[in-house]
Amino acid sequence: MSVWAIGDIQGCYDALQRLLQKIQFDERYDTLWLAGDLVNRGNKSLEVLEYLYSIKKNVRVVLGNHDLTLIAAYYGIKKSNPTIDPVLASPNASKLIKWLRGQKFLHVDYRLGYCMAHAGISPEFDLGMALQYAKRIEERLQSDDAEAWLKAMFKHGIERFDRDSSCIDIDRYIVSSFTRMRYCYKDHRLDFEQKGAPTDKLRTKGLKPWFECENRKSIDLRIIFGHWSTLGFYQDENVLALDTGCLWGGKLTAARIDVDDVGILQVECDTAMEP
Repeated sequence: MSVWAIGDIQGCYDALQRLLQKIQFDERYDTLWLAGDLVNRGNKSLEVLEYLYSIKKNVRVVLGNHDLTLIAAYYGIKKSNPTIDPVLASPNASKLIKWLRGQKFLHVDYRLGYCMAHAGISPEFDLGMALQYAKRIEERLQSDDAEAWLKAMFKHGIERFDRDSSCIDIDRYIVSSFTRMRYCYKDHRLDFEQKGAPTDKLRTKGLKPWFECENRKSIDLRIIFGHWSTLGFYQDENVLALDTGCLWGGKLTAARIDVDDVGILQVECDTAMEP
């Protein structure tokens, strides 16, 4: 009855299957935590979704920016591309998109001592706020008005949290922080431009990884996240980062989180794209 957290799959179905063999995943007993970006860029996004749907009772998923892009493409809000065309053309498209829309932006397990969000949790949010705001946008995505709401989410990201902003701008900030965040400034403004690994040069400009941001609100649970392939595998007492750039010639990583000493296992990815 093991629990494994896995970083961004991004359509790399074959690597996922090899990783599951390596961790000896048993769908009768074991559970997978998936840190978002299940699809896009890799050439077997449909196979990934179909497999995960078939074991949906065993998976805990948080949505990533690429998953939202797929949902938006289904509604015609975003252009499709060759890696997600098969999902949209599938006779199971409606079922799979409905399943994706029902997933979380934040998953919490107090017993294990972990929570998970694709990009992390805004330095402005404590755990109670994060749960409240995650539920807010989950309800929006699952509502009958999801298409119009999602269209508004893709207009632009919001870098600063302001309770006095319009409802739609607050939603944009929440979505952006859970799915696109990497860096923040001292005043907790988010930066969505920088995608590289943390460097001294960036720090001198006032940019730090969100989990190093000064006066970040305390969260007692360890935060699992993906989204940041250039950061790679990283862990400290507060966070566990699992996007190891499988799609970019790196690895797909699983971390066992139901034991005291987190152990990781990795596999190479068949598909490599140029950064």
